[in-house]
Amino acid sequence: MTALGARFVGALVAASLVALAPLAAFAAWEPTKPVEFIIPAGTGGGADQMARLIAGLVEKHKLSPRPVIALNKSGGAGAEGFLYVKEKKGDAHTIIITLSNLFTTPLKTGVPFNWKDLTPVGRIALDQFILWVHDSTPYMSAKDYVTAVKEKGPMKMGGTGSAQEDQIITLLLQSETGAKFTYVPFKGGGEVCANLVGQHVDSTVNNPIECVSHWKAGRVRPLAIFDDQRSKVQGWTDIPTVKEALGADISYNMLRGIFGPPGMSKDAVQWYQSMLQKVIATPEFQDFLEKGAFKQSWLTGPEFVKWLEGAEKLHKKLMTEGGLIGG
Repeated sequence: MTALGARFVGALVAASLVALAPLAAFAAWEPTKPVEFIIPAGTGGGADQMARLIAGLVEKHKLSPRPVIALNKSGGAGAEGFLYVKEKKGDAHTIIITLSNLFTTPLKTGVPFNWKDLTPVGRIALDQFILWVHDSTPYMSAKDYVTAVKEKGPMKMGGTGSAQEDQIITLLLQSETGAKFTYVPFKGGGEVCANLVGQHVDSTVNNPIECVSHWKAGRVRPLAIFDDQRSKVQGWTDIPTVKEALGADISYNMLRGIFGPPGMSKDAVQWYQSMLQKVIATPEFQDFLEKGAFKQSWLTGPEFVKWLEGAEKLHKKLMTEGGLIGG
């Protein structure tokens, strides 16, 4: 090849590389190493079950080039997990599943964290709460149980954590009915329901998914659902609302959402949103949502942020009214 020809070929290759550079820069992001999926709650609860199912389905259906590994960091009512992710600024290989301790933990503890420190990815579902008692008890309705509580004095109400969703609901139930409970906190929803099965507490306000297996096995009994309408999910429709059962207007739905660290790139957020939508569409995840009576409510972008802002204000109001934080 002549010197002139060599220069021509070299120039052609260089031009091709320059032309391809923008394509490489804008190539879709995807994980290049294992993804840490943080669970700011104990094992066996709703968040733990959902996160581990997501991780398993990602692997089963080959939805990620790298594995998604679920890790529990429940210390300090979830503060351990939130602070861990907050410190991972710009790390697109870390995500966290959130429940409403996203709001309650910083409000109660003053831990240096706020949901705005994270990058919202998407809201998967809203989770309901149910008043449960042991199946061996004579209480066939919420009215029966609340009447007994008033007559016999404070009974033990089990729940996840202190100054979190379960205690907020317990305080609302006390306020609306005049019944008095001794609130007993546990590390996770699975442990809460296990203690009801063992009759170490008199009642709980577990999420459906946390007690459904014990219910189907005839160990616990649902009395009422803390929502403004009955569940529309087959198998759960006969459970009355608390308003129907007690005349108490108590409605509370818990967040099941996914966030990334601060500074997560838009490309990474879009990749996770796409991956999660594929997970949600699988028969296995749909079965999980139905089994646990979840309210499917996928939400992203500005609409999700607006919802989060409203939820934060609501939790501050409820916790102030319940005496869990100062006004």
